[in-house]
Amino acid sequence: MSTPATDGRRRVLVKEKIGEPGVELLREHFDVDLGVDWPEGELAGRIGDYDGILIRSATQMDSDLIAKATRMKVIGRAGVGVDNVDVGAATKHGIVVANAPQSNVVTAAEHTMALLLALARNVPQAHASLVAGRWERSRFSGVELMDKTLGILGFGRIGQLVAQRAMGFGMRVMAFDPFVSAERYRELGVEKADSPDAIYERADFLTLHLPKNDQTEGWLDAEALAKCKDGVRILNVARGPLIVDADLQAALDSGKVAGAALDVFRSEPVTDHPLFGYPNVIVTPHLGASTAEATDRAGYQAAEQVVAALTGGAVSTAVNVPAVAPEDFEVLGPFLPLCRRLGRLAMGLAEASSVERVDVEFLGRIAERDTRPLGLATLVGVLTGHVEEDVNAVSAPAIAAERGIELVETKRTQARDFTDLVRVTVVAGDKRARVAGTTLGRQHRPHLVEAWGQRFNVQFEDDYMVLFRYRDMPGMMGRAGMCFGAHGVNINSAAVGHVPENGGNGGVAVMVLTTDAPVPETVLDEILSGDAFFEARFVSL
Repeated sequence: MSTPATDGRRRVLVKEKIGEPGVELLREHFDVDLGVDWPEGELAGRIGDYDGILIRSATQMDSDLIAKATRMKVIGRAGVGVDNVDVGAATKHGIVVANAPQSNVVTAAEHTMALLLALARNVPQAHASLVAGRWERSRFSGVELMDKTLGILGFGRIGQLVAQRAMGFGMRVMAFDPFVSAERYRELGVEKADSPDAIYERADFLTLHLPKNDQTEGWLDAEALAKCKDGVRILNVARGPLIVDADLQAALDSGKVAGAALDVFRSEPVTDHPLFGYPNVIVTPHLGASTAEATDRAGYQAAEQVVAALTGGAVSTAVNVPAVAPEDFEVLGPFLPLCRRLGRLAMGLAEASSVERVDVEFLGRIAERDTRPLGLATLVGVLTGHVEEDVNAVSAPAIAAERGIELVETKRTQARDFTDLVRVTVVAGDKRARVAGTTLGRQHRPHLVEAWGQRFNVQFEDDYMVLFRYRDMPGMMGRAGMCFGAHGVNINSAAVGHVPENGGNGGVAVMVLTTDAPVPETVLDEILSGDAFFEARFVSL
């Protein structure tokens, strides 16, 4: 059994294999044990001896194991995801959880370029033919990348690295991502597309670097492929569910798509797939992050975070919410979920082609406090689900900065009509989407009090919200309710915005409904098809 160090040095366990540079960095500061070969069950008996642990994906840091880690101050994850760590349990026990989110971006971008070149020049097919004893030069004639247009869907860290490398081959690059500022496109010399359709119309090669969420799953389907240039070549080194496999197969069969290169699949691992036998399809077994350098980098970056956490440094990649001073938390704590929801709602209402700034106003007694955690919570809400990276209160500023999105916070100690108020405005060019909220009651429940220029009061705790803009006349709420009921959508709460001008028939009003399930687009279209409804927006919070 290990015993705590007696010389005052911290003790750290490296439970899984990482690169030697990461181990050496830890040894410069701590007593380090290697537990790579420990038998099953040994970790539970010994984890209480350690101040920090460094893991990869195999070690399951569940709540029971974390409860036994009585000395633990930090869990370092050598990689991006933290699915194998109960972050909530770690936070409850005061344990910092830090990952290595930058460790594989270069590797993923380079693998995209490897597949791009292989797809253009039929490298795997030609190799297989030659080693099988056939010399077929004419059969595997390819195309040049020079002067071809590369369309990038999703312009985060990896997409931007791909763009830089593709331009080195003389390609014209255009990208679509509404959550990257126009200035960032200009800095990189990449053409900003106003819509995915603009990409489909012009791209010779199309590469996906989107996050996986409800909005992006099945993104590249038959409808999208039909809009592409004839002979387009498709690459996916992001997430398998972004592509509808059957629709891609049909497009390959028809010749609409000249070829595809896939590193990711809807379910993994997979060894049997309808596209595996296609001569113009290149596949790899999720190698986007698989290089020796990425493995070493992940281990070293995670080790850096462990060192910082145990020596009083700044843990720049912590995935738990940064600590709030106890004297501030009593005031600010209830506003954290409110700010995240306001950010999500403002982003959902913006429908912006290029977000440039997020303005957050704190009014009332909260303005007397250090409101930075609330600004970060708002930014998390704005970015979550719209970028390829995992977003948390620590990573959000860096993700926003890479996209040229500025967070601007202002504070005033007076709030008209409310003790405290938070206003969030998403700015995109000359367009603004502003919402406002507060907390009410002894339990500090979040309430939405402004959206689309109208004021109302609706509790802000349901996961789904629908807003309608319509002509102010009797029976409009009933019309919406009847349609929702006919389609089995349950309305939890409703509110109608005040109409300070043009009251009565002919004015414009805003209706807000919360529901316990997503509202299909077809339901909104049905309501909008009637008279007097001008606009509808569904937002998942």
